[in-house]
Amino acid sequence: MHLATHFPGVNNTTVWADPRSRSQIDFSSFEHLARTAERGTFDFFFLAEGLRLREHNGRIHDLDVVGRPESLTVLAALAAVTDRLGLAATVNATFNEPYELARRLATLDHLSDGRAAWNVVTSSDAFTGENFRRGGYLDRADRYSRAAEFVATARELWDAWTPDGTPRPFRHQGQHFAIEGEFTVPRPPQGHPVVIQAGDSPEGREFAASAADVIFTRHGTLEAGRTFYADVKARLAKYGREPDELKIMPGVTFVLGDSDAEAQERAAEIRRQQVSPQTALLALEQIWGRDLSSYDPDGPLPDIDPDPESSLVQGRVKHGEPLAVAARWRALSEEKGLSIRQTVIETTGRQSFIGSPRTVAEQLTEFVAADAADGFILVPHLTPGGLDDFVDRVVPLLRERGVFRSEYTGPTLRSHLGLAEPVWKG
Repeated sequence: MHLATHFPGVNNTTVWADPRSRSQIDFSSFEHLARTAERGTFDFFFLAEGLRLREHNGRIHDLDVVGRPESLTVLAALAAVTDRLGLAATVNATFNEPYELARRLATLDHLSDGRAAWNVVTSSDAFTGENFRRGGYLDRADRYSRAAEFVATARELWDAWTPDGTPRPFRHQGQHFAIEGEFTVPRPPQGHPVVIQAGDSPEGREFAASAADVIFTRHGTLEAGRTFYADVKARLAKYGREPDELKIMPGVTFVLGDSDAEAQERAAEIRRQQVSPQTALLALEQIWGRDLSSYDPDGPLPDIDPDPESSLVQGRVKHGEPLAVAARWRALSEEKGLSIRQTVIETTGRQSFIGSPRTVAEQLTEFVAADAADGFILVPHLTPGGLDDFVDRVVPLLRERGVFRSEYTGPTLRSHLGLAEPVWKG
């Protein structure tokens, strides 16, 4: 089983009201979570990215935390206070250039002795693009073709130096990039930093099958996980790849208690803290595209339809067509007699593992044994101490079962993930 952790707080799933919740900026927060993950012999520590503060009805969305320090800078600092933990940065392939980013990732791989990873994301969002010279000009299909060429170009640059340390000129001529010259950084210790892809769309799955080492996904049930797993693994053969060359690691939450019943009670309370009455109305407005501030969050869903052309919310990725999502929410609300807040709580929760440490260890093991995942990226609800209990109480049980390592067996992130070093293609 592979395990990683995601530093929480890019959205409102963090429980800010908890007195244990700390800064999103202070280095001590990043250091605490990273040291905890390394104590648990996790594969890697994962940072998300926000390139613009989201807006809601023309104002900064104050229940979100989308801006944060630049990821590669934070990870370079963490390389100095960790020894084996992989260090993964989300960096946008739409608003960066291959030469510059390949240098930064290669540098992190050298500084960390082979622990760097790049989570490739894309954007066709013109609102975010306003922060950049190019704007949001890419169509959805084009953003993936640019990302695929971006990754291929970065790998050409990492191979511009021979394994024995000899630099060679490079030249790339493609649809999106035409660059040539000499790369300034020797080949990284891993050959290439690990490439992660985040996304569940058909385009994202195909991109992951062709170019990624890890896919960061989400799915809510064991059966959904098995379906996704089989689909993505089946796509690898056309690219000459074996199933174990791509690790599928869904992002999941967890809640522990001394008993299963106590954990369920804690999980319900955490969801109530995450979805306040104000948060519930704002979440509803993201679907409906209308000002719903006059509605009672403890009352029924609106009887009006969403506005599909609304620009009320800016900077947030839409998941599904508003009319279809609203129809599903209404059906659920009517079936179970749920209020607005209760509906949002039930529909926006991620896949969670809830129970005693032994129950959670059993659930995680079942998912991997059933080919629903190769491992998990754990998303705590507290910053930065939300991983402590898992490492102290669940990891020992996974080790007893023989499904998770007791110590690191290699120095690099590729060795943790069981991935071979890429063949040099100079």
